[in-house]
Amino acid sequence: MLKDGEFRAEIIWLHYVAGHGSRWKMTKLVTRNYWWPGVMIMRDIGRYVKGCNMCQRMKNRMEEVAGKLKLSKVPEKLWTYLTVNFITKLPLVARKDTILVVCNRLSKMMHFVTTTEGILVERLARLFRDNV
Repeated sequence: MLKDGEFRAEIIWLHYVAGHGSRWKMTKLVTRNYWWPGVMIMRDIGRYVKGCNMCQRMKNRMEEVAGKLKLSKVPEKLWTYLTVNFITKLPLVARKDTILVVCNRLSKMMHFVTTTEGILVERLARLFRDNV
């Protein structure tokens, strides 16, 4: 004798082929002839569809498809395009715990400047001017 959950899975499987890819279509087909509490029927069918490889591949995607990737413009002059990053949470050495990393995108040349994590903007600008 089938248990309640096995019986429900059997009912869903019997209506499954006609409703591939659509949880709503399968729910409509199952509820024509069978009934179990409304929220549970949606949950059971949703779990069944999530477990099906074919349904996942056929599912409509709601998000917009990303366009083609574009390459970044290659810099022509040194030090015109830079990347600036911080390495933080370092052990305290000479009252410094952060490293400012400035990288030239064309030559990949880098400057490393030690500083503190709570640096103000004016001080950061001076560090940049004096070291880079």
